[in-house]
Amino acid sequence: MPAPPTPAPERASRARLSLPDLRTMLAWLFVFRIALAMLLLVRAAVVWGSTPDVSFSAAIAVLLLFVITAYGVYQIQIRRAEPTIGFYLTQALADLTVVSALVRLGGDAATALAALYVVVIAVYAFLLPIGVGVLVAVAASVAYVGAAVGQNSGDIPPGLWGQIIVFAFVFLLVALLGHRLQQTAVQQSRLETELRRARFEAAEILRHIKTGVITVDGHGCLAFANPAAERLLGIDAEAFMGRPVLDRLEQMAPELHAAIVAGIRKGRRVGRGEGFVRRPDGREFPIGLSTTTFEQTFEGLQAVTALFTDLSELKQVQELHLRAERLEAVAALSAALAHEIRNPLASIRSSVEQLALSAQADDDERTLGRLIIRESDRLSRLLSEFLDFSRVRAANFSAVDLHAVAEETARLVRVHPDCGPSLGLEVRGERTMVEADEDLLHRVVSNLLLNAVQACQGKGRVIVTASPASTIELPRGSGIENPVKLVVEDDGPGIDPDLEDRLFQPFVSRRPGGSGLGLAIVQRAVEAHRGIVLVDSTPGQGARFTVYLPSRPYRENEE
Repeated sequence: MPAPPTPAPERASRARLSLPDLRTMLAWLFVFRIALAMLLLVRAAVVWGSTPDVSFSAAIAVLLLFVITAYGVYQIQIRRAEPTIGFYLTQALADLTVVSALVRLGGDAATALAALYVVVIAVYAFLLPIGVGVLVAVAASVAYVGAAVGQNSGDIPPGLWGQIIVFAFVFLLVALLGHRLQQTAVQQSRLETELRRARFEAAEILRHIKTGVITVDGHGCLAFANPAAERLLGIDAEAFMGRPVLDRLEQMAPELHAAIVAGIRKGRRVGRGEGFVRRPDGREFPIGLSTTTFEQTFEGLQAVTALFTDLSELKQVQELHLRAERLEAVAALSAALAHEIRNPLASIRSSVEQLALSAQADDDERTLGRLIIRESDRLSRLLSEFLDFSRVRAANFSAVDLHAVAEETARLVRVHPDCGPSLGLEVRGERTMVEADEDLLHRVVSNLLLNAVQACQGKGRVIVTASPASTIELPRGSGIENPVKLVVEDDGPGIDPDLEDRLFQPFVSRRPGGSGLGLAIVQRAVEAHRGIVLVDSTPGQGARFTVYLPSRPYRENEE
């Protein structure tokens, strides 16, 4: 995904602060030298008649200059080698040679041509360290003195020492400025490197975070969208980039659209909001969103950046915790009612039994007495289930192999009357160690297996699997570390969608005559281990219960 474009004023400012790179400066130097060499060659031809020996020496010098320049071009532009101090000194010698020859043959223009020494001193004062630059300045001064004396037939021309002072001043000034410019260039290079690194890290973060990030400019066109936004909204950001996107957002995410429009038109920011996304593929899920506004550096238009995330898993975890709280409250009420009812029920049963067995009771009275006793026993069993439900506590923690528990429980379920000969019960997985209350784990596996077996009505297939789990499988916010999982799935008729949301509530059963406490006990036992239980079912295609447990849960009796 392309990064947001850099505003034009920022690019212009950066261009003004940038210096030419080293190879560009050396290329200019080579061009400058070739131009001087050509000028020297022309001047040598002009004075050939009066000073043929000097003109011949100048022509030889020009050839040497071409060779040195060609070597420099090869090293810097072709081989891309880093210039050394020796390389710089060789090039400086060539430049001083061509300037000295021009001054020597300059005639009336010699004084004006002497200014070229200043150029050479300035260039190498900028390119070289101060210590080496001093050598070039001294060499330039010596060359100037030699050329000036030779041009005046051995006499020292007037103003020579003043020119030398100018050379020194120019060198010091350019060296100081060059040093400062180099420091500025280094600092700017470091800042640009840090900026590129920060932008790279920001781009990496935006590419990999699960939160969707979308920016819409003042015209309602898409300016930026990260991969998470594309995935959540089901859009191709590249196809919408720079094109109007508000109408599409209004169809898919009305609340997100309203927040962005409010930011564009009124500058309003949303700190925390919620909404829904309805994708073209039919999927609908809740989102949490926030927006921020800023003024772009071009056209003065407000743009809005919205951050939004899928709340489905968070809502699921919240519902699991709410379900556990409701079960805890029902468990407390069940325990209180069971204790209050059990003792009077026992007295009633005992009294009716004595009356039914007395000699004065006739046949009708005995029949009614047996009916009351039978129903009293049924109520007593139901009260015992209430008490079992209220007493679900994980207290005796030890290292337990979840796979071994599943195998042992499966052996007991296979001989249960509801497990017919046509039903296949299979245990899969691997050795999976977990710190848990073993008795409570047996109740969890037993209830889930019996629930699946009874749903299949004696035929079909039930598979239980115990294995380690990955944290990426868990809903966000579950807080389970180093998870393991137990999966019980069947190919029965599945769960009625109207019943699925209430499946773990007490007294809700999928089969006639059931107490509706089996899955409620599973929920409380799993919650006692700080785990979660999830259900997934498609009518006509079976059901799948998945229990996630931390391999070492926080114990209820720990401080």
